[in-house]
Parts: sequence; C-alpha cells; structure tokens
Amino acid sequence: MAELLKNVYTREFIAALAQQLTAIFPDFDNQKFQQLIFGNNWQQKELKARMNHIAQSLHQVLPGPYHHNLTLLKQIKVDKNGFEYMFLPAYVELYGLQDYVASIPALAHFTEFASSEFAVRPFIIKYPRQMMAQMALWARMDNEHLRRLASEGCRPRLPWAMALPDFKRDPSPLLPILEVLKDDPSEYVRRSVANNLNDIAKDNPQLVTGLAKKWFGHTENTDKLIKHACRTLLKKAEPEILTLFGFSPPKAIEVSSFQVQKQVAMGERLSFSFTLATKAQALGKLRIEYAIDYMKSNGKQARKIFKIAEADYSTRQKDINREQSFKAVSTRKHYPGAHGMAVIINGQELAADTFTLTAA
Repeated sequence: MAELLKNVYTREFIAALAQQLTAIFPDFDNQKFQQLIFGNNWQQKELKARMNHIAQSLHQVLPGPYHHNLTLLKQIKVDKNGFEYMFLPAYVELYGLQDYVASIPALAHFTEFASSEFAVRPFIIKYPRQMMAQMALWARMDNEHLRRLASEGCRPRLPWAMALPDFKRDPSPLLPILEVLKDDPSEYVRRSVANNLNDIAKDNPQLVTGLAKKWFGHTENTDKLIKHACRTLLKKAEPEILTLFGFSPPKAIEVSSFQVQKQVAMGERLSFSFTLATKAQALGKLRIEYAIDYMKSNGKQARKIFKIAEADYSTRQKDINREQSFKAVSTRKHYPGAHGMAVIINGQELAADTFTLTAA
C-alpha cells in the first residue's frame, strides 16, 4: 500500500525544521514546538489539517508580530520543492489576512517551493479586485510558479480547498488570466489552465464549449490543454465537444458478448468484458467508456464514468477485458446492493447489465 501523503511530516522532518529555526532565531523553543506538533490528536489529523497544525504551532512559539515572523520564516532553506512546506503559506492564510501588504509578497515567495494555491483563496474572497489585479501581474511573470499560481489559485473548485462561489456563478474575471496563460511555455502552467477550465465547465459548460471551439486548432500544446479542460464535458457527452474532437455518433457500432461478473465482494475486483464490432470498413475514431451506477447510502444509484481508451481503430473488431476495484478508498464509500454497468461509445450508451456488491 502506498504511503499516505500526511506521513511526510515525520519526527525527523519536524526536528530538522526546528533545528533550522533555532539557527535563524536562537531563542526559538525547539522542545515546546515539537511537543505542540506531536500532542493530542496528531495521528488523527489528515494532510491539510497537519499543515495548519504546524503553522499554528509555529505561531505559538515564534516571537511575533506577524510581519517579523514572516521575515524569520522566509529564511528557511528548502532542499527541494514539495507540498510538505505548504505549512508556510498556511501560516500566511491563518494569520496574515488583515495584512495584505506583508502577506502577498510572502505568498509569492513561498509558492516557488511550496504552492500557495490554498492560502491565496481567502485573500481573493476578502480583496477580490486587488487580488485579481495581482493574479494578472503574476500571470506575466518570468517565474513559472507565479504564473501557475495565477491560474491554480483562482480555480472555482480547487480540490481540498475552499470554493470560490463568485467565480462559480460568474467566471468572467478569470478569462483574461487564462487567455494569457493558454500558450504558456510551461506544461506545468498549461495543465493548471486546463484544470481551471474544467472547474468552470461544471457550472458554465457553454462558456468552456465556446472557448474550446475558439482556441482549438492553433497549436499542438493548446489542443492538448483543451482536451484536458473538456474531460468533464466529454464524460457528459456534450455534443459540440464530441464533434470538436472528432467523435461521431456510433451508428455502425455494435456491442456483443457483454459479460459482467454477477457478484463481487467488498474489497475485491469485478471482471467484465465486451466486444465492439462494425460492418463498416473500420471501427473508426472511438472514445470507449464504461459507467458504474453505484449504490448510495440512501438506496439510490449514482453514476460514475470511467474511460477505457481513445483511438482511431482501423480494425472491424475490438475486444475489451477490464476489472473494477471495490477496495475502500477515501474518495468513495461503497455500499452493498444492486449496481449497474453500461458500455458507452462516443457518448452513447450501447449496452447495460447489473451486478451485486456484497459485504466482505
């Protein structure tokens, strides 16, 4: 099993951090800091809670005031970029919201090695005009981390972060920034633009559809960005988006030999298979997906779509064999009972069956 991200905050990491801070500020209470970190409930805290807890513990040990503490924290030397240092922008988020002048340069400094994408969002809510002007400036900086922050920080639905409801309703303030960054030389930045647009598409699909049609076909990098930005719209089978990427209605495609394992236990894997066939010269360009109608706690089903493949098939037949895991994951709770499965080709459901998930 992969190591949980929250476990990057080992005792060795905290001890090394405390040692650095003692070198920067000789009166730093190393022992108290580590006692605060690993006090009650540390083991129960998840990743973002641990980031905030480290920031709060620092605040109890550093001398203050806030702008003086920032001067000390900016002297921490980071040997590699990584999310483990996101407790530094978290410190700004927790204690600097009333000090815009000191906080914004600090977020810009910290984002170069520990993204400020979470921490910048309360500032956008409290200072919307100032912050969007600042994001527009960051979008034109030489530093790719600042350019990415200009896009990632204002995503309407950034995972694990507070939402930006004003941008869910009206994302138009974001568009000038995304326009500037859509041809960015850094894929790191372009991918953030795609994720921002995918967020927007969940509340304003027609806006993203229009942008996709406008931007598509100019450069290979922008086409790749648009494809990633439209992943939700593709799963929702938006006709204009399917057409844009060359996926025609599958009128000549048939699904045969659709077999789904009839019963699977919680924690196990479900097997299923099917064959795609056509009487035409070739299957052609296909987006092959399957949907699972998961049983929810209320006894109703909710559909989730998974992509199998996208390709231009020159053959007249394609066999598909897959498995679906029903292991417990943090992003989805499984409930026993009747489930559905469907085969979706170019946005259209062509076959369906059912199976039962049982308790382990």
